[in-house]
Amino acid sequence: MAGYTRRPEWLKLSPLDPTSLATMRKLTRDLKLHTICEAARCPNRPKCFAEGTAAFMILGDICSRNCTFCAVKCGKPQAPDPQEPGHIVEAVNKLGLQYVVITSVTRDDLPDGGASHFAQTI
Repeated sequence: MAGYTRRPEWLKLSPLDPTSLATMRKLTRDLKLHTICEAARCPNRPKCFAEGTAAFMILGDICSRNCTFCAVKCGKPQAPDPQEPGHIVEAVNKLGLQYVVITSVTRDDLPDGGASHFAQTI
């Protein structure tokens, strides 16, 4: 094909382990955890999970706000799960994660906005 230029090496992606996404999904389901990766439908989930990175979303998976730019479900959130901080620790240890990001849905329904739950988790 005339004028065809090969992609530079830095732009090429290596094949990923297909089990990494399944492993993360099973663990998060078993421990009743959520990731912002899944809630926001991030297309890079397999890459991050394969590289040992996760972004856990605490305080449930339902946000108290309805931002038009966000894919996270909105509505009336349930009470925070008091077991969630321990489940985060268990997931991090089981997966041997190198890096962990902890974020949350917005919790306008809680007096402290969820700060005490964040403190317990960290």
